[in-house]
Amino acid sequence: MISSFVQGRVYVFIDGANVFYSQRTLGWRISYAKLMDYLKRECSLGKCFVYIGTITGNAKQRNFLDMLDAVGYIVRTKPVKIIRTKTGEVEWKGNLDMELGMEMIDTSSQYETAILISGDSDFASVIDRIKRHGKRVLVMSTRGHISKELLDRAKYVDFRKLKKELILEQ
Repeated sequence: MISSFVQGRVYVFIDGANVFYSQRTLGWRISYAKLMDYLKRECSLGKCFVYIGTITGNAKQRNFLDMLDAVGYIVRTKPVKIIRTKTGEVEWKGNLDMELGMEMIDTSSQYETAILISGDSDFASVIDRIKRHGKRVLVMSTRGHISKELLDRAKYVDFRKLKKELILEQ
């Protein structure tokens, strides 16, 4: 399906937090192994990056990160910060949007098409910049997690259209 929207060498940039929350909305989990196989079938896949905030000592997450590495993803991580707000509540912050955006720009000479798996409007200026250099951009996410700014700038594919290809069988 996505093969008609991409051209040349393809790099994929996955916002792990956005995918995590998208799965809650979808009501099903995405198999990262199936996603990798799908991308390899559909395009001339170069590199596939995943950006994830990590929790120190979380064995389940460590196993997940090891699986990502084993199936061919380039995993970029940063420790999650635990921040206490003025009201005393605890917030977890593990945002890697800057790292993802910088890597999209820094590697843009190595691909013709970027696939951004996120719906975060923070990436609008990054998309503008790489498109000015003649690159194609495809955004994948799901309704409720895709910003208008990204919809205005790139071809969009909803994960729902790829459920049969990507669903994680339990």
